[in-house]
Amino acid sequence: MSSGLSQALVEKSYALAREQYAHYGVDTDAALERLSGVALSLHCWQGDDITGFEQEGGPMGGLVATGNYPGRARNADELRADLEQALRLIPGRHRVNLHAMYAEHSGRRVGRNELRPEHFARWIDWARTRRLGLDFNGTFFAHPLAASGFTLASRDESVRRFWVEHGIACRRIGAAMGRTLGSPCIVNVWIPDGLKDTPADRETPREILARSLDEIFAEPLDPACVRDSVEGKLFGIGSESYVVGSHEFYLGYAITRRKILCLDTGHFHPTESVADKVSAVLCFLDEVLLHVSRGIRWDSDHVVILTDELRALAEELVRGRDYLRRVHLGLDYFDASINRVAAWVTGARAMLQALLMAMLEPSARLRDAEAAGDYTTRLALAESVKALPWGVVWNYHCLRQDVPVGDAWLQNVRRYEKEVLAGRTAQAQ
Repeated sequence: MSSGLSQALVEKSYALAREQYAHYGVDTDAALERLSGVALSLHCWQGDDITGFEQEGGPMGGLVATGNYPGRARNADELRADLEQALRLIPGRHRVNLHAMYAEHSGRRVGRNELRPEHFARWIDWARTRRLGLDFNGTFFAHPLAASGFTLASRDESVRRFWVEHGIACRRIGAAMGRTLGSPCIVNVWIPDGLKDTPADRETPREILARSLDEIFAEPLDPACVRDSVEGKLFGIGSESYVVGSHEFYLGYAITRRKILCLDTGHFHPTESVADKVSAVLCFLDEVLLHVSRGIRWDSDHVVILTDELRALAEELVRGRDYLRRVHLGLDYFDASINRVAAWVTGARAMLQALLMAMLEPSARLRDAEAAGDYTTRLALAESVKALPWGVVWNYHCLRQDVPVGDAWLQNVRRYEKEVLAGRTAQAQ
């Protein structure tokens, strides 16, 4: 074990923490067993600053990865190596989330509407070897045919048709991934379509978008292999006044078409609580996809950290009946100002830590107090457990999962930076 804490100290501390939690009726062993079953979908685009491997040269559609930290992955092999390094430092068994722009063309340029499973064959083989599930996203940005700011909602039929064909191709790719890996691939649709200034016609683009989505989802595919998801947004760079695919639009679409609704924690007004939305939408939908990000002032996709907002989200997922089965968890941020592997590890660990803290709550006692109208007990109990040593339980979890305890993982990242990432920088000079 690579750790500044000895195994004996971690185990001794955990034994004491287990007794403390037992006083509140919490079984820490059961909580850790439950946490071990949570799979996060790690987003590939953190590793290369949303560059992809196409070199289309089109507009990014409101996506900005700021910073120039050395060592960015320049090809799929480097990106896979970086993902492997990150996964070695995150407890549990997780998934990887790909965008269509990460296809490997083998030197032959292929349009996005012509993408096939074979363009992701090496990704699929890699995932199968490492027993990873894959998720997938259409890339409706960074392309000349996205230059107008409209894709699936475009009034230009040739443009609209291109992107519909891209969406259809993505579903087939996702189905192939799910079939080969034996785990359903969630294929998510997010588009940047919108207007910078106040529109005169909000209705028509949304009618066009609904028609485009219906065409994309028209082909019946095995839900055991592929699952369909749609994602809304409040605003974006260049679409400050109007986003066609708003939350309300996709909520209605997901309910009426029985699709998975994706809630991105950075795609709402800063005063809105995504935690509050989970139980609301799950009253009407079977499943939800969460893209967990951290917005600062706007949807700036900062690395996820252990904030009050993240804890509230995790509490909702754990407290809800069967929510951890019905809610798919993915990370979604891109920070090019720090070590990119460290960004993955920091965000994934924070999400898992938030879930563990929620699992260590005396949730039944909190529910009973609330149901009885005893809000005093609910408040006092919720505050009391905040002082319990959840970090000790986390360290024991890392020990059992054979990943570095505490901040020892950073030593691994620094060594990888020196031995691998630094070489990329030298080659670029």
